[in-house]
Amino acid sequence: MALLELANIHTYYGNIHALKGISITVDKGEIVSLIGSNGAGKSTTLKTISGVLHPKEGTITLEGRRIDHAPAHEIVAMGICQAPEGRRIFPRLTTVENLEMGAFHRSDKAGVQEDMERVFGLFPRLKERRTQQGGTLSGGEQQMLAIGRALMSRPRILLLDEPSMGLSPVLVETIFQIIQDIHAQGTPILLVEQNALMALQVASRGYVLQTGRIVLHDTATHLAENEMVRKAYLGES
Repeated sequence: MALLELANIHTYYGNIHALKGISITVDKGEIVSLIGSNGAGKSTTLKTISGVLHPKEGTITLEGRRIDHAPAHEIVAMGICQAPEGRRIFPRLTTVENLEMGAFHRSDKAGVQEDMERVFGLFPRLKERRTQQGGTLSGGEQQMLAIGRALMSRPRILLLDEPSMGLSPVLVETIFQIIQDIHAQGTPILLVEQNALMALQVASRGYVLQTGRIVLHDTATHLAENEMVRKAYLGES
């Protein structure tokens, strides 16, 4: 049984058919990448998993339990948490307060403090800026904070939406190393990313999404060698 499974998911924005029967699985111990161009439906997929959107057709299960019509806050409590595209931190709250918001549904104070220290271990820069307002952090620091906030929910699976967007090449390398560190600590990850080269380097498997449909699914190694992927997403002519 897969940890997370989407089966024949159809999601709409009003009359716009955004996801057209996609099926995706993420197993324990995996990083799975979802790559595609702007407008392909990548963020819509994550919003549908997170309960921000609900599919009109198909099922989403977490270890066999249907979650496709559960409200978003219940899905977080079940163990699925997302670091959204554009970071969306709370700009007037401090770093620590932002992290605490990620644990709003938890009552285990000792565990929350333990996870706070884990986040500071992954992101030493956040520890240095623990009393600083989120809105005054750099773009890279805000991305670290968004990922850290998601980790504070102690997720069974972490959804990352375009974590490298708007970052310098050096910071992109840093963020992807941290993604690997998070995975090494035992958290499965579904990674949505336009930087296909980096995404496939850290993933075990990948899916290619085009206009709401999965057009390719393979190991990350095979996708990185696929001619269509190389031309469309890796910048080769």
